[in-house]
Amino acid sequence: MANQNLSSQSGLCSHFWNPHLIRLYVAVFLGGVTGIFCILFVLVKMNSRSVTTTAVINLVVVHSVFLLTVPFRLVYLVNQEWYFGLPFCKMVSALLHVHMYLTFLFYVGILVIRYLIFFKHKDKVEFYRKLHAVATSTAMWVLVIITVLPPLLTQYGSHRDYRPNTCFEFQEELKENYVKVINYLVVFVVVSIAIALLVFQVFIMVSMGKKLQHSCLSHQEFWAQLKNLVFLGVIFICFLPYHFFRLYYLQDHIPKDSCHSAMMYNEIFLSMTAISCFDSLLFVLGGNRWFKQKVTELWNCCR
Repeated sequence: MANQNLSSQSGLCSHFWNPHLIRLYVAVFLGGVTGIFCILFVLVKMNSRSVTTTAVINLVVVHSVFLLTVPFRLVYLVNQEWYFGLPFCKMVSALLHVHMYLTFLFYVGILVIRYLIFFKHKDKVEFYRKLHAVATSTAMWVLVIITVLPPLLTQYGSHRDYRPNTCFEFQEELKENYVKVINYLVVFVVVSIAIALLVFQVFIMVSMGKKLQHSCLSHQEFWAQLKNLVFLGVIFICFLPYHFFRLYYLQDHIPKDSCHSAMMYNEIFLSMTAISCFDSLLFVLGGNRWFKQKVTELWNCCR
């Protein structure tokens, strides 16, 4: 009887936020898949020995793996019941976090490479051979599998008992002290790196603006720096709100059930991190000649 009441209560609570999450994940899936197909056509024409190109390719792989799990999330959100077993639920739930942090790391890598190119006055940073790029990517994924999969399979969602017909409700794990400490450290590191990247980007944009002045939009180097704003924008719009809310969520507001408002807002902020899958579309749009022409015309009109 108690289980029926809890299930009914959970359904009533989810009635408010489920439609929003369904629309968001549908948009993420469609936009992400479209972006991946678009970026593949662009990558074919790019220098395969470029370190930036290699990072973008691996970023596409990260998005692709995550997008494979989105249909399972949608089935659960629509039916409000999980049919695929608790172990797979833990994996799907954890992959949203893995996707966010791997995407963040690739953004950091791409931005750092671009900053080095700017400060060292180089045209590009390349591997000596294509094989080196493949070997580096392979080594990186082996490292990710070795370091991520064991704790994911053995520790994630293992400190409490959870019902097999519900999913994505592992908030009880945050009551473990070491889990809270890890979360605080992750929030501090992510926010600190994001602020540092923003400071570097503002410095570069101001320097180039003073140097090139009104002719900045006619320089390819300036457009390359504008593309950096896509990555920074995703970090600050999609990732940081979740981490700032996490500080509030970790203190003494960790709910015992999915009907708590903090649980709902945490799920919404977490789902917003999936919007990063749109970066491929933005990346393709940023390199489009028509888009550049329209931005240049708008800039000239505003002068």
